[in-house]
Amino acid sequence: MKRRTTPLVPDAADLTMDRLVDAIAQTHRYFSIQAGKAVNISLTLRNWMMGCFIQEYEQYGADRAQYGEQLLARLAGALAQNGMAHVAERDLRRFRQFYRSYPGIRQSLTAELQQALPPSRIRQSATAESDSANLLEKLSFTHLVELIQIDDAEKRAFYEAECMRGVWSVRELKRQIASLYYERSALSRDKKKLAAQTQTAVSPAPTFPIRDPYVFEFLGLKPQEVMGESQLEDQLLDHLETFLLEPGHGFCFEARQNRLLIGDTHGFVDLVFYHRILKCHVLVELKLQAFSHEAVGQLNTYVTWYARHMMSEGDNPPIGILLCTEKDHALVDYAMAGMDNQLFVSRYQLELPSKEVLQRFLEDHLKDV
Repeated sequence: MKRRTTPLVPDAADLTMDRLVDAIAQTHRYFSIQAGKAVNISLTLRNWMMGCFIQEYEQYGADRAQYGEQLLARLAGALAQNGMAHVAERDLRRFRQFYRSYPGIRQSLTAELQQALPPSRIRQSATAESDSANLLEKLSFTHLVELIQIDDAEKRAFYEAECMRGVWSVRELKRQIASLYYERSALSRDKKKLAAQTQTAVSPAPTFPIRDPYVFEFLGLKPQEVMGESQLEDQLLDHLETFLLEPGHGFCFEARQNRLLIGDTHGFVDLVFYHRILKCHVLVELKLQAFSHEAVGQLNTYVTWYARHMMSEGDNPPIGILLCTEKDHALVDYAMAGMDNQLFVSRYQLELPSKEVLQRFLEDHLKDV
């Protein structure tokens, strides 16, 4: 049964409790979708306009020659001073490529915004002639980030259409690109059958989750405000933070839900400390589930990233602590990616809370929260 996409207006004479609940629920869904679309369109248009300004400045800016290859890095620094701390050089490069790939989005701007832009000097391509309004309404900017990495305009237009038709998530779009769906479709003798395999069983209305890092940074929200921790997890992290900061442990608090950008993937570390005795970062991850190799692999990735990007002169390699909980059991594991100094390993075992201490801490607090 197809779900309604507009609010239900019941006849007052036939209004029952069930119909009242249904009407309110459908109204809520409708306006939630509309709010998500509005935020996504604003974010996407903002990024497109930023790309437009950058492209035009690089080509025709009066003082562009004095910046050269340092332009985007200098621009990111200047924007950070103006309150846009999360717009990095990498993002500016993406916005510029977005504008180059989709110059036709200009037609979706209001007349006032169009007048504020310089005239387009980019030749229209097959992709640029796409239905930009449909594109903005049905694809998030995170989808578009994946699409602009495709240089061939015809191939990009193919994935646009298939993504909208199949209501693909970003993960599914990446999977289809990696599986060479475009190339397989060109070679297939039964294109309809192949296309049917990529269609979702139910075609829900497109949603634009606020947890998307582009969205919550655009709205000025903090990661911990949108990560959706359960009440149990939130309380456990509160208790754990207090426990580790107790005098004598040597922990200095740095961040909670600290966002990392590893390649094109965002990750969030639950708690980040610097240990003043061991002179290293300590990353803590809490999983309200049984121990898994995937969780260890994730934490090892974070530890490796910190070793490469956050170690200062005189620092020792970072350490990761993985805390896994089940209903009546807790398991603690340490991650030491790339650490081969056995003397240091022995030292940290003396300075950090032992596995047994952390397990008792978790099990005691699981009963109280």
